[in-house]
Amino acid sequence: MRGKLHHLVLIAFGVLIGVALGLHYSAIADKDAAGPLPVEELRTFAEVFGKIKSDYVEPVEDKKLIASAINGMLAGLDPHSAYLDADAFKDLQVSTQGQFGGLGIEVGMEDGFVKVISPIEDTPAFQAGIKAGDLIIKLDDTPVKGMSLNDAVKRMRGKPGTRITLTILRKGENKPIVVTLTRAVIQIKSVKWKLMEPGYGFVRITQFQDHTGEDLVGALDGLAKQNKEPLKGLVLDLRNNPGGLLNGAVAVSAAFLPKDVLVVYTDGRTEDAKMRLTASREFYLRPNQDDYMKKLPGWVKSVPMIVLVNGGSASASEIVAGALQDHKRAIILGTQTFGKGSVQTILPLGNGTAIKLTTARYYTPSGTSIQAKGITPDIVVEEATISEADKQALGVREADLERHLANDKEPAPKPEPIKLQAPKPEKGKDEKSDAQDIAPKNDYQLNQAVNLLKGIQILQRR
Repeated sequence: MRGKLHHLVLIAFGVLIGVALGLHYSAIADKDAAGPLPVEELRTFAEVFGKIKSDYVEPVEDKKLIASAINGMLAGLDPHSAYLDADAFKDLQVSTQGQFGGLGIEVGMEDGFVKVISPIEDTPAFQAGIKAGDLIIKLDDTPVKGMSLNDAVKRMRGKPGTRITLTILRKGENKPIVVTLTRAVIQIKSVKWKLMEPGYGFVRITQFQDHTGEDLVGALDGLAKQNKEPLKGLVLDLRNNPGGLLNGAVAVSAAFLPKDVLVVYTDGRTEDAKMRLTASREFYLRPNQDDYMKKLPGWVKSVPMIVLVNGGSASASEIVAGALQDHKRAIILGTQTFGKGSVQTILPLGNGTAIKLTTARYYTPSGTSIQAKGITPDIVVEEATISEADKQALGVREADLERHLANDKEPAPKPEPIKLQAPKPEKGKDEKSDAQDIAPKNDYQLNQAVNLLKGIQILQRR
């Protein structure tokens, strides 16, 4: 038995060493991590492994046990670290290009359930009314409790045209909500734009992808051609944008900021995790790619701007809002953002799998950590037509997630934001927006943004 136990300890040790090598771990570089191996804990791991192999009601493959152990290690760290098996790794690579099969929701884990961080616009989930903060408790007839996040995501994805039934718990609702969705090929158009009225443009970014910077330049060029003369004001809508690629956030920031100014910096335990990303081509362009920023209309760097945010604005959205706010390039309007100020790095393990590991916190140019805090708007404006249940759902932020990473810096003191009280919807009045209009007329926050831009124009003329 001792020989068998020793063999299992070596297996466990090998797994841990393999992960460490995949992460380019260096005990010399990190003095805090140096020290003897936790032999007792490894022995316990090996004993559990052996007991499962010998006593579990059904035979279990070694591969499955090891994968479950890795899953458990990562899931126990924070809501965003995860193990990606070969299929999940491929799906992630495809999704960053803007097309994949599934329902169209950004999700995490909370109390063993799948929590919706944000539905992605123009997807089956968005159209079915799935909301930020919803807890998915069943997928078809299978309870989610006990599933890993990867397993749950794998079940939600599938062949386009197939159906899946979600059972959802939502704050403010007395009983679970059951909704059946039809899977689709999710083709996310990350940038949408509209000339709302002469002189005033609207750009909405739904997610940060590999081509978001190029698409933004195309949108601004389209506004320039349609308006014929420089815009008087621009609204950049980042509401319910769950984030995405870091270089996409840098690209969007660089479009509006002076060349080479600091956009965001990150800090972690390894040298690779310590970065300063500026509005420079090397931080948003792919190798050998032409600089599409050269096509920007001349007025883009100086046009008065309002950035719209809310509780569904997370990660890369907060990088952009924080950079434009700190450099006083735009006024931030809306409600407190989600507060995801951590960086996840995809680390391939060499066998077609990978781990998504939280490797750093990111900081705005002024040195503020957004983690578990979020971006505080300069002007707080609630959405007038939102229901109480939706307010509660959108109130769910990073700080509410189990095992969230702590904020390591107190935010620098800032002036108290201006707060505008939203009017209550008139009874009997239909407040539903036209789903096809990206800038609906009854969008109270957007209307306030346009009014503010017009006020700025009046002051500039004096």
